[in-house]
Amino acid sequence: MRIIAFGDIHMASQACGDIPGIREADLIIITGDLTNFGSKVEAKQVLEEIMTYNPHVLAQIGNLDPFEINDYLEQLDINLHGQSRLVQGRLCIVGVGGSNPTPFRTPSEFSEDELMTIATRAYLQGLEYISLAEPVFGHKIPILLVSHTPPANTLLDRLLHGKHVGSTAIRRLIETHQPDLCITGHIHEAKGEDRIGRTTIINPGMLRKGGWIDIHLSQSTLHAVLQ
Repeated sequence: MRIIAFGDIHMASQACGDIPGIREADLIIITGDLTNFGSKVEAKQVLEEIMTYNPHVLAQIGNLDPFEINDYLEQLDINLHGQSRLVQGRLCIVGVGGSNPTPFRTPSEFSEDELMTIATRAYLQGLEYISLAEPVFGHKIPILLVSHTPPANTLLDRLLHGKHVGSTAIRRLIETHQPDLCITGHIHEAKGEDRIGRTTIINPGMLRKGGWIDIHLSQSTLHAVLQ
C-alpha cells in the first residue's frame, strides 16, 4: 500500500499535481489547513482539484479551517478529525485536526485538555478496531497518527526564532501509546523529522513549497520518506 500525505495547502491545491505517482497511490491523506479562513465552498474547490488526480482521499481540518469544513468532510465520509479508520484491514489511521491555542485566534483551536480528550477517544477507538480486526486478518495492524498540530518540544514545532509551540497533549498521547508513525504540519518553517520513543514524526511543511510524505506499508511495517 502506498500513501501520499500532505497538508498546509492554503488553497494551493494545484501543487499536488507535481507529486510523482499521485494518480497511482492507494490513498491520499490531507493533514489540515485546506483553506485560509475559508468556507465549505473553498474546501470543495481544494478537494475537487485533488480528487482529479486521485479520488481516494481522507482529510481533516487544520486550525485555519472553520468547523463547517469539518462537517463538510463528514458529509463526504472522508473525515479523520476525532476518529479512527481501518483501511483495507491493514492500517489504522487516527486523526486529530485543528490546533492548540495560537496568538491569532484561528477558527479551529482547542485547549490542551480538549485535544487530549479528542485524541484519546479517537486512539482508543482505533485500538478497539485493531483488537477486533487482527484475529480476522491474521496480521499486525500498525497505527498512523495524523495530527495537524505537532507534538511539543520537538524539531517540528519550532518557530523561526526557536520557540516551541506544539501541543503537550499530542506529545503525551505519543509518549503513552507510541503509534508507529505520526504525520503532522501546522508549523511551516519546521519541516523535518524527529522521534519520540519508537514513534517517527514527520512534518512536510507547506504543499506549495513542495512538501509531502511518501508512505509505504509492507508486511505490517510503515516506511515514510519526507520529500
